[in-house]
Amino acid sequence: MQAPSRFMSSNYQGAASLEAAPAPAADTDPPSVLRDLAAQAGVRFNGERPWDIQVHDAGFYDRVLRAGSLGLGESYMDGLWDTQQLDETLTRLLRSRGDEGLAGVAAWPLQLRLLAATLRTRLVNRQAGRHAFEVGEQHYDAGNELYRRMLDPTMSYSCGYWADAADLDSAQRAKLDLICDKLGLAPGQRVLDVGCGWGGFAEHAARHRGVEVLGITVSREQAEAARERCAGLPVEIRMQDYRDLDGHFDRVVSVGMFEHVGEKNHADFFARIRDWLKPDGLCLLQTIGTRSRRGVNDPWLDKYIFPNGQLPSAEVIAAASRPYLVMEDWHAFGRDYDRTVMAWWDNVARRRDALEAAGYGERFLRMWHYYLMASAGFFRSRRGQLWQVVLSRPERGGTYRSVR
Repeated sequence: MQAPSRFMSSNYQGAASLEAAPAPAADTDPPSVLRDLAAQAGVRFNGERPWDIQVHDAGFYDRVLRAGSLGLGESYMDGLWDTQQLDETLTRLLRSRGDEGLAGVAAWPLQLRLLAATLRTRLVNRQAGRHAFEVGEQHYDAGNELYRRMLDPTMSYSCGYWADAADLDSAQRAKLDLICDKLGLAPGQRVLDVGCGWGGFAEHAARHRGVEVLGITVSREQAEAARERCAGLPVEIRMQDYRDLDGHFDRVVSVGMFEHVGEKNHADFFARIRDWLKPDGLCLLQTIGTRSRRGVNDPWLDKYIFPNGQLPSAEVIAAASRPYLVMEDWHAFGRDYDRTVMAWWDNVARRRDALEAAGYGERFLRMWHYYLMASAGFFRSRRGQLWQVVLSRPERGGTYRSVR
């Protein structure tokens, strides 16, 4: 499948690749407000350090002032600026909370957009009904060709576990084994995988732990690939919203899906886990988290990557789950996600020619580069966290012993 058509064309007439950018234009001095915000992050415009921003078109500044982080990302997609180390540039900007500083000094159109986004998040359930499938259509259906070339052989699109791993493949298999061990998977158990992706966990658990798995996803492309991967195993894959699912399971696992549930639906999600679990069952939830309770998705991420996404805080997870479930274990390893997304970008960069031949154009690849480097910066700056939480029903007997 080719990349979505909205990414195929590009306004960028400069570099032929992400690694070879033109020299800065002569008339690209920044407005003082942007220069000062960048300086607080240790970043300069048209400086000599690898994380300094090289501006190719002075229109970049106006786009950032008018649209904030959306303008920053879109102007990178359009080739108005570059940097040798995009991951470090964005890490520094995030660590200094430059996105929040920019929102405070930006032009009134951005202020209105931020206010509208906040009100929409508070008043509208952006993850219910047809909206539940939008992230699948936009992001996960971007083409299995892309994900096959970016991910490891298990097609795990979530944080690997690098405690004893030396490469991406071993980190992802270690993560799958860690989940199986924390859940105490054993032959004969029935497991629900909520947000099963391309079937990597379902295949691993069925093949190596002898369990039966039902996996659900909102992505057509994921469902098709997962069925192929799990053919011949006791695995069923459905394209289905979790709210439409009934049944009882020994174990429930959800890896990298909770970020799409939304705070308005958190309590209902945990209530459904309680109802799905047998009395002695266990659930493992792996999710990206944040210290912020702002509850509004970044505008650029919302438009181009994860529509309707909303990262939870620890307080939100604890409060929403408390009426229904007991928290048995909480495991944080957010810096492993930095290493994971950098390995994903290495795979994309090495296979760039093949991806271009498959129809992924310059603007799409610049978008993908920005997305992955922003993700690395999010975790490296410690603005983002990665949690594995084990939950059980209140009536479960015995003592839970977790593993690391």
